[in-house]
Amino acid sequence: MTAPGQNMLVLGLTGSIGMGKSTTANLFHEEGVPVFDADAAVHDLYQGAAVPEIGKRFPNAVKNGIVDRAALAQSVIGHADALADLEKIIHPLVRAAELDFIQHHRDHRSKFVLLDIPLLFESGGDALCDKIIVVTAPADVQRERVLARDGMTPEKYDGLLARQMSDADKRAKADFIVFTDKGIEDARQQIRKVLQNLNA
Repeated sequence: MTAPGQNMLVLGLTGSIGMGKSTTANLFHEEGVPVFDADAAVHDLYQGAAVPEIGKRFPNAVKNGIVDRAALAQSVIGHADALADLEKIIHPLVRAAELDFIQHHRDHRSKFVLLDIPLLFESGGDALCDKIIVVTAPADVQRERVLARDGMTPEKYDGLLARQMSDADKRAKADFIVFTDKGIEDARQQIRKVLQNLNA
C-alpha cells in the first residue's frame, strides 16, 4: 500500500538573477502548486532562528534583536571567508525548513510542491528535487531588467553573475525550461504545459 503523498513530486525552480524566477513561482502558485520561497525563509530566519549564530559571528549585523541585512551585507561583500561563514549558518536552517515544507505537503497528499531556490544547484538543493525547472531569458533582456533595479550598477551585476552558475549550465541540467521574455501570459501557458506533462 502506498503511503499518503508518497508519490508527490518535488519540483525545483531556479534561474539566474533577472530571469523572472519570482514571477514564474507566483504563476505556479496561481495554478495551485504549493511554493517554498527560499528568500522568504532567509528573511524569517534573520528575524528568528538565525539571529543568535549571526550575532556571534557578525555582532555589528544584529540590531534590536534582528539581523540588519544592510549591515550584514557590508560584512560579507568582498569577503569570501565571511560569506562562507554566513552560508554555514544559513544553509542548514533553510534546508531544515525545506524538508519540513516537503513533509507537511506529503502528509497532506499534495501532488506537487515547488522549491523556489535561487542557488538551487550551488547549494545542493537539487538533490531534494524530482524535476528541475529553469527560468531563462536572453542575456540582453536579463541585463536590462537587473540594471533597472534601484541601487544596481554594472559592477554589482557582474559580481552577482560571477557567483552564480551560468545560465547555459543551468539549462543543461533542467528537465523543463520556461522562457520569460514574451510576457506573463506566454510564461503561464508554458507552466500549464509543464504541469500537463507531469500529470500525464
